[in-house]
Amino acid sequence: MGEIHIHTDQLQVVPGLLGGFIFILGLCSLIIKERLYLSETLLAMVFGIVLGPHSLDWVDPSRWSSNENVLTQEFSRYALAIEVMIAGVALPKKYLMREWKSMVMLLLPVMSIMWLVSSAIIQFTFKVSFLNALAIGACVAPTDPVLANAILKGMFAESHVPLRLRNVLTAESGANDGLGYPFLFFALYLMRFPGGQAIGTWFYATLVYQIILSAAIGIVSGFIARKALRYAETAGWVDKESFLSSSITLALLLVGVCTVIGTDDIFCCFIAGNSFTWDDWFRIESEDTGLQETLNGLLSMSFFIYFGTIIPWSSYTSENVLDPWRIAVAIILVMFLRRLPMTMLSYKLIPAIRTWQEALFAGWFGPIGVSAIFYSIETIKQLEENEHSNGGRISEIVYPIICALVFGSVLVHGITIPLILIGRRVKTTLNVSASTIWKQPSRMSISSLAARRRNRDNSRSNSQTNMQAIGGVSTIDKRGLPFYETNTSELDNASYNNNNSKNRRTAIDNTDENIVESHPDAHPPTMEVVFDETLTDNDNGLYIAQHSNGLPSPPDRVVISKEHITK
Repeated sequence: MGEIHIHTDQLQVVPGLLGGFIFILGLCSLIIKERLYLSETLLAMVFGIVLGPHSLDWVDPSRWSSNENVLTQEFSRYALAIEVMIAGVALPKKYLMREWKSMVMLLLPVMSIMWLVSSAIIQFTFKVSFLNALAIGACVAPTDPVLANAILKGMFAESHVPLRLRNVLTAESGANDGLGYPFLFFALYLMRFPGGQAIGTWFYATLVYQIILSAAIGIVSGFIARKALRYAETAGWVDKESFLSSSITLALLLVGVCTVIGTDDIFCCFIAGNSFTWDDWFRIESEDTGLQETLNGLLSMSFFIYFGTIIPWSSYTSENVLDPWRIAVAIILVMFLRRLPMTMLSYKLIPAIRTWQEALFAGWFGPIGVSAIFYSIETIKQLEENEHSNGGRISEIVYPIICALVFGSVLVHGITIPLILIGRRVKTTLNVSASTIWKQPSRMSISSLAARRRNRDNSRSNSQTNMQAIGGVSTIDKRGLPFYETNTSELDNASYNNNNSKNRRTAIDNTDENIVESHPDAHPPTMEVVFDETLTDNDNGLYIAQHSNGLPSPPDRVVISKEHITK
């Protein structure tokens, strides 16, 4: 008789836990991301902490390999390579050339100040030498593309963050991940060699061989891959699945090649991704498939579940000067001083950032993530391979410090947007309450409400029929709401409230929730929607979006009565 065996080995348990979490999270993903505005990476990290050896002890990566650092570094390497490739592919045509001024400012002075400020905070908080602090600070100088993508995608970003700002932050996070090498090796070479020799070695071994050579390989490989794919697609040789996965396979190829020859694989992948879509052909062909967004979500959640299980909680003790209070101080100082002040001071020199509000957003949302983990383990690896380096105890404290800063960044940046929205709702509630003290809204009988609903439904039907009669062109937005491009001088015949004869975009209220938004392909949805209890509805229940500039662009302000919302 056969025996039934229940396997409790982690290699069998982990896939079930990982798949179950991602599946359950996917069932309510719209609520989490577009109503609660919570970060999936934050939830993934919390889930990993719960599963980890310091909580339920269901998952312990130290049991998977004799060298956990190697496993972590390789996982982070491939996660970064794919993420920066996706970032490079997502940028518009010839983006790095068109926005070179913004990129130079963000990658040279801004990133350098981020490195120095972070190093000063590390030295002040943990009482290490400034040279050791420079090495640790180099790990957190780059902004992370995995976390940046979570912030720059979704309804909140699309509604409140201009596309040019999202593009420049995506480009920065993709490029500066690979550019963390010069900052890190500058400190490591100073520990290993005398001053002049260290600078000379850093120049040819890091700046020339790792950075410039990697950029050249990325440009050439991206160009060849683009031409080859274009030819194969024109000739009918490539199927859809292979076409869509070509950028990912290119990233894996470049990681292998660059690792073998010892160049900067992360920077190479980003440059190759931008070169691959230099003419915008591949980006346009693949942008509606959702493959890259899906892969990005799976990859980011998988890594941060893993990260939650490897946070070294037992290292945060007074024995190695990693007291919890020091960790908390370091997190707070790094979050507020590492990037925000420099961005606010220099935004007028960055063409892609036009206002102080945009500078505030760009300065705050510079997350620390996967790249910091990668560089911290690279620091330990370099110090172990060169025992004569004057690294002191840096190899013992760099990894716990970086893990704490990553934890703080995921937590703080993951709850920032929900806190902003809660603050806005509280402010709106207070304003509405204050307005009702001075002016109470008119009350209507049930019969009046029913009559108005019938009038609204009839007006809606008649207006759509009349709109078609006068030649209005209808489009449908992502929520299924119809929009009509018309001249408002003709809208009088369609029972609309006309204010001037300018061409304008008119939103037809087609739902009980009265959602008003712009067509995503025509204009970014940047209008302000205000609910006013004291406003009385039009009889037909239809609303015209008012434009301050009289141009056919998204409205600047839409006022909708609370009375109509509650009908």
